[in-house]
Amino acid sequence: MKSFALLGAPKQLWPDDLKEQFLKANRTGDLVIGVDRGSLLLQKMGIKVDVAEGDFDSLKRNELAEIEKNVADIRYSNPEKDWTDAELAIRCAFLDYRVSHLTIFGATGGRLDHFLSNLFMVLKPEFNQFAEKITLIDQQNSIKFYNAGKHLVKRQLGYQYFGVATLNKVLNLNINGAKYNLANFRSANPVSFSSNEFLPEKDTFELSFSRGVVAVIQSKDINRFQNI
Repeated sequence: MKSFALLGAPKQLWPDDLKEQFLKANRTGDLVIGVDRGSLLLQKMGIKVDVAEGDFDSLKRNELAEIEKNVADIRYSNPEKDWTDAELAIRCAFLDYRVSHLTIFGATGGRLDHFLSNLFMVLKPEFNQFAEKITLIDQQNSIKFYNAGKHLVKRQLGYQYFGVATLNKVLNLNINGAKYNLANFRSANPVSFSSNEFLPEKDTFELSFSRGVVAVIQSKDINRFQNI
């Protein structure tokens, strides 16, 4: 069983097919998690929410009552807590429901402190074990995480570019089989290698490194030649 979760980032940053992805999850029996206001937004779209997680500080009293009436599994958290609502949703999905993969929407836009918290959460020991089973998706980007080792990264439909971002100290980072390759890179600080591309005749590239955590961001333009 897979899981799909919605956080509370702005709607304009949702992928165009977000509703369809959640409706498909309902049909196939995958787990749907609403995080804080994400629970209400899902219900407003006619999507069945299996788990509502959060301190619900972004909801009015009548909105929370609507969630309590329709969601069987509600996880109330204290606003003053060590883990974010997103992190609690990860624990719920993998430890309580034993899902194979978690796709998170609404995690990258709006407040930058929230986005950075969601990006770096896979560095925490409690969550690093799930890093390679988590994907963050918004209107332009799909972010996957990788721990040290050798990986074959597959092109995702609809994305033209990819970037490789180191999230902590990395050793022996290699990119092979892409438009721009990289050999034996090391850095003690986060670095982003952006605007790389898959080769025209290939739908994969090889990524390897001996230490660290890396994010691979597949991305696309929305309006590259915009005018004011």
